Amino acid sequence: MHFDNSKFIIELQNFIYYLTKMTNSIGHIIGGKVIKEDGKSFEIFNPSNGKCIALATNASKKIIDKTIDNSVEAFNEWYSYSLAKRASILFEYKILLENNIEKLAQIISKDLGKVHEDAIGEIRRGIENVEYACGIGEILKGEFNKNISTSIDSWSEFSPLGVVLGITPFNFPTMVPLWMFPLAIAAGNSFILKPSEKDPLASMFIVELFNQTKAPKGLLNLLNGDKDVVNSLIKDKRIKAVSFVGSTPVAQKIYENSATSGKRCQALGGAKNHALVLPDANIDYATDQLISAAFGSSGQRCMALSVAVVFRDIKEEFNKSLKEKVSKLKFGSEDLNLNSFGPLVSKEHLESVKQNINLAEEEGSSILLDGRDAINRKNSDNGYFIGPTLIDKVNPSMKSYENEIFGPVLQIIEVNSMDEALQIINKNKFGNGCCIFTSSGEKARKFSQNVNIGMVGINIPLPVPSSFHSFGGWKDSLFGDLNMYGPDGLRFFTQRKTVTQKWPEESSKSKGINLSMPNNLNT
Repeated sequence: MHFDNSKFIIELQNFIYYLTKMTNSIGHIIGGKVIKEDGKSFEIFNPSNGKCIALATNASKKIIDKTIDNSVEAFNEWYSYSLAKRASILFEYKILLENNIEKLAQIISKDLGKVHEDAIGEIRRGIENVEYACGIGEILKGEFNKNISTSIDSWSEFSPLGVVLGITPFNFPTMVPLWMFPLAIAAGNSFILKPSEKDPLASMFIVELFNQTKAPKGLLNLLNGDKDVVNSLIKDKRIKAVSFVGSTPVAQKIYENSATSGKRCQALGGAKNHALVLPDANIDYATDQLISAAFGSSGQRCMALSVAVVFRDIKEEFNKSLKEKVSKLKFGSEDLNLNSFGPLVSKEHLESVKQNINLAEEEGSSILLDGRDAINRKNSDNGYFIGPTLIDKVNPSMKSYENEIFGPVLQIIEVNSMDEALQIINKNKFGNGCCIFTSSGEKARKFSQNVNIGMVGINIPLPVPSSFHSFGGWKDSLFGDLNMYGPDGLRFFTQRKTVTQKWPEESSKSKGINLSMPNNLNT
């Protein structure tokens, strides 16, 4: 009898691979505990080498119901906590995040492929939002008027909504959840987090850290899963609001479904962010800043600069400086510490970025620096790497310009005037962010006043607002009327209640019945 040794080895390797995945199976976090279940599952990959590092399961209807029940119970307890006690717990959480920042950065690097310093930057920006939420006693102050009419006082207060839902994207698995749940919880709500199915490990870790605080268990729950889980959560009447960050088609669908289900929604979508470089700009400074904003996080940012709009008379100098610097960026190593930026999130997304570069070439653009060729320099055989790409001779009618590429690709458009540049930027369907590089205050003022974009930078390439302002775009970049975090975030997670009172003096006589509409001049 012949024994096929090669077949046995392959079957053994497959079995070991299966056991490894099962050992690394992740569940959901409900009531402070990790709950695992059988059912539809999906693999989670390390994008630096293409290896499966965990297996997650779609939350079942039973698990979803259990989670919402638990969140309702936690809300009923948390609602009565004083503002001082809530702030104390959030301070406790901030310390836990600070103490675990290196471990959290390592998880982000393994699960998403971000280089270390980029992962640290993401966490730091997230912690800023925890700090803002710690000031809940100040920022939740209501409005009061004494004696608006004779012996009548009136005030407004901001009450929590109940159980709220956050649906977060793959590109910031720590920062975006921290945009949402610390403020929502500080305002008195309980929170269910549904992270991206591509990289939920960092999100799970920050939820686990929160459950180490003195907050009621179940105040912050986490469910893994795909769009079926999202749809089930949105349809449930016990969830009062939905906060979402992702692509525009999905954002619009989330917003519509939330409205149909009678709940408040803020849904942040895609972007095509432009940088206008004027002839009076410092070219060396501008190209440094552009490269940082275009290629940081592998271009997988909703605020990444993906289009440089450059005046004709400086374009040659601009392109030379840009190409010289970009060609020195390092990438493609499985050891992320050797890279300027990491891989893309998935094999599918890598193919999408390559297809958009192919499309630009087919449409007549000029490829100044080709990341498709440079990929041959990588030492990771199965990682989802692509090199930095510069595309010149782009015009707004091209499909490759209209698409949100979401990778390390910078497109260049030539213009002859600021009015022409403004027309291009304002005509674009997205309105998330933009910036201008100039040494003229007059021109910067004209640009900021006339550009139809939600977040504008002047000599700043990534105008992401600090935690005490609010984040959000215009046009197809935002569905809803309130932005993310900051003052708008607090309003989103609360509802106004206005109280009007009068305490008649015991000795005063009633003025009798009056069926006319009360007005303050007659009382």
